[in-house]
Amino acid sequence: MIERLFEGAIWQSRFIVILAVIFGLLGAFVLFVVASLDIWQVAVYSYKTIITHAHPEHFHEDIVAGIIGAVDLYLIAVVMFIFAFGIYELFISKIDAACNEKVENCSTILAIHSLDQLKDKIAKVIVMVLVVNFFQRVLHTNFTTPLEMLYFALSIAALAVGLYFLSKVGKH
Repeated sequence: MIERLFEGAIWQSRFIVILAVIFGLLGAFVLFVVASLDIWQVAVYSYKTIITHAHPEHFHEDIVAGIIGAVDLYLIAVVMFIFAFGIYELFISKIDAACNEKVENCSTILAIHSLDQLKDKIAKVIVMVLVVNFFQRVLHTNFTTPLEMLYFALSIAALAVGLYFLSKVGKH
């Protein structure tokens, strides 16, 4: 009887992960709002610049960097969503709304069946966040020597090769 009570308590303790789910979703929501506000600021800045016929020195780079920064935040928000949905499905319950009798094709985008699958999905999005972040930083980099340009080209090639192999791993 003590064993049954103890095992029941252990099993029910899994519901503590609901905190990770709630705050993961909250974090994703906050990141989506912040990224959207960043894009709004870029749009307002662009509009004011075009209307006043001003053309700041790094106007294009600033606009692209702002939008890439927002995309970076959106991707991190997606990581938070994947994490929250995955933890919920692994520890609490399958999400019935993702697949009900009214839906012909069940959504498998957020379907998580193991911790390894959750890690793989999160890792792929994190790699994309790093790639986007890399290009955002490169926008404001000044290259002064041909060797620096070569390093830049090699870094892009390394990213492309890494993304290629990452896509191959996901298919096997």
